[in-house]
Amino acid sequence: MSRARTARRIAAGAAYGGGGLGLLGVATAGVVLAEVQLAKRTVGTGLPDPPRADGLYGTEFGGPELSPGPLRLAMLGDSTAAGLGVRRARQTPAALLASGLSAVAERPVEMRNVALSGAMSDDLDRQVSLLLDGDRPAPDVCVIMIGANDVTRRMPPTQSVRLLTAAVRRLRLAGSEVVVGTCPDLGTIEPVYQPLRWLARRLSRQLAAAQTIGVVAQGGRTVSMGDLLGPEFAANPREMFGPDSYHPSAEGYATAAMAVLPTLCAALGVWPESDRLDVSRDEDMLPVAKAASAAAGQAGTEVTAARGPWALLKHRRRRRLPAPESAPEPIPSLSGDPADTEPRPA
Repeated sequence: MSRARTARRIAAGAAYGGGGLGLLGVATAGVVLAEVQLAKRTVGTGLPDPPRADGLYGTEFGGPELSPGPLRLAMLGDSTAAGLGVRRARQTPAALLASGLSAVAERPVEMRNVALSGAMSDDLDRQVSLLLDGDRPAPDVCVIMIGANDVTRRMPPTQSVRLLTAAVRRLRLAGSEVVVGTCPDLGTIEPVYQPLRWLARRLSRQLAAAQTIGVVAQGGRTVSMGDLLGPEFAANPREMFGPDSYHPSAEGYATAAMAVLPTLCAALGVWPESDRLDVSRDEDMLPVAKAASAAAGQAGTEVTAARGPWALLKHRRRRRLPAPESAPEPIPSLSGDPADTEPRPA
């Protein structure tokens, strides 16, 4: 069965109910289960909590009291969105995206990160509530990175897509633009061996394609994380992966953030390139399922809604991100309690 057809079945199951396709199906043979247990023992362990990057970026463009005020950016998702594996806040994808958005828009950016290490898609409802329940206005734009834990913990893909779609719908109804970094290609992880490597790649790409169909239907945009955005990871795993050989290093997060930034800026209308197709970069207008399937197989590809059942498949030019030179200014607590500004353990 083609990836596009599988993605359509998963997305349809998420939208209309039903179990859809099981993530492991008949592949839960003894050798695969043994590989899973080996991988769990060797990756994703022994790392401290990710640093907090909440605060105000781009203060050189004016303070929060100036009109029209700072752009409000929120980060949701799992350990990749939280920045697990780096030591400094400025190395997290949240800080890199906030700094890059500020430089492109020439406005301050207020960043709030509610991502949680180890989160699955069933945690998105809680994260969205943190952003929308309270006196603060809804974010102007939200970036969600989710899906890897859904695959490794065998959440049914229809349930995974249903939960993600519900979160995107809530944010869109609140007035936020949404950009989703789809499930990364877990087949690139070094300690994962065959046949689990082949299975992980197949399942993560199927989920990524189904996520795209669901997100685009709600008016969001997706960016394919693929093999964490580029052949650099396959060629230089020691540099692009962190000390646990699972989460990205600072260089890896920067590579991922550079691929997300153009779509993030385009969602707010501040990217210098339009949403028109550029045939010189193999961009195309395709049925949503085919666009989702193509994007899942090519990292860094953006999919956004076009007319009716069609979607734009775009390969935007990446730009080097300006690294934050210092810690951002903290965002004041709503309750007035200084403890509320302290980092929450992930």
